[in-house]
Amino acid sequence: MFENVRLAFQGIWSHKMRSFLTMLGIIIGIASIIAIVSTIKGTNDQIKESLIGSGNNSVEVSMYQNGNQVYIYSSSDIPSGFREVSEETKEKILELATVENVTCYNIRQSTDNAYYQNTALSGCRIVGIDRNYFNTCGYILKTGRNFIQDDFDKFRKVLILDDTAAANLFGKDNPLGKTVEIGTVPFTVIGVVTKSAESSPSISTIEQYYNYSSDETGALYISKAAWPIIYTYDEPENVIVKAVSTDDMEKAGSDTAAILNATITNDSTEVKYKAENLAEQARKLQSLSNSTNNQLIWIASISLLVGGIGVMNIMLVSVTERTSEIGLKKAIGARKSTILGQFLTEAAVLTSMGGLVGVATGIGMAKVINRISGVAVSVSIPAAVVAVVFSMLIGIIFGFLPSVQAANLDPIEALRRE
Repeated sequence: MFENVRLAFQGIWSHKMRSFLTMLGIIIGIASIIAIVSTIKGTNDQIKESLIGSGNNSVEVSMYQNGNQVYIYSSSDIPSGFREVSEETKEKILELATVENVTCYNIRQSTDNAYYQNTALSGCRIVGIDRNYFNTCGYILKTGRNFIQDDFDKFRKVLILDDTAAANLFGKDNPLGKTVEIGTVPFTVIGVVTKSAESSPSISTIEQYYNYSSDETGALYISKAAWPIIYTYDEPENVIVKAVSTDDMEKAGSDTAAILNATITNDSTEVKYKAENLAEQARKLQSLSNSTNNQLIWIASISLLVGGIGVMNIMLVSVTERTSEIGLKKAIGARKSTILGQFLTEAAVLTSMGGLVGVATGIGMAKVINRISGVAVSVSIPAAVVAVVFSMLIGIIFGFLPSVQAANLDPIEALRRE
């Protein structure tokens, strides 16, 4: 085997230009496929990251009634059957293998009753949170302090703004220590938070619109203990779980919804908790992207077929050129399998080299595409390995006929040829 490989490299080196031109079809085909696959993988990763979020892996599990997400604007909007999430329920959620953290919160969407002096924060969210909220949802403290246990125990009227709300209410002024009125109740600003991993989800449904559109005006966060001061006691809560990984998000959300639905006292099947399924939306977009790009892969594969035919052609020429050599080897006792193995090895080495050069060229092409067009690319190592193995198989398949022809040469006839 090693001798056959050595002879193959020797033959390739002695006919450098011819060998390169023979490999060119393989190089172009493999390079095209690697570039396309890298673009597909990069696009899929970008879809997953932009829709689901980068590094956060949080899934919102919300209240639904008659198939529509419940948005509470006053106590009259609260559907029957839902109740505050108990500590026992939270423990069950945390026991799930796919869940890393969990938080429960109350919310008022698009409220118009938040003021600083004469400035109103119209359309903001007011959220009553526990101590796990910011960590679970991927927020970091920008300035000031976070809620402490005393804020909950002593029902302190303090609040934290996100950076959007702080800019809208206070501009460039320092908000810390300022008083913001929610309704008629004054709250003291103790901190400002911001997203630790910025993402811009694609808004394609009305639920996503309500979830993300209010980010333009920002959010005010108060402690759950202070929530009843301005709203109602024992108000039902939504839940956000942080999955262990992005791939676990769907299961973490559905399992959490199942646990919460078991606590609903309303017997109606139209009232339930439901997890937002951003992973499913990402898969649909990825599937659409893949179906288009797979057609490009088939087109690029045509060049591999052309390259394989070129390999067959050059191997037939090589058999004709080396007829005397083959006759001499058979005359001194070389078996058919030896001759067959030598030519198959030469064809496999030739196409494998083309595959390796093609992979390197394809990676380079992907980087160039990224630089010129800004399309996201991500090199797939498994695809590169498969490409090289596939190029070797092309050499063996298309080199088989010339190798058989060489192995079946009659030694006497072969020696007679010049």
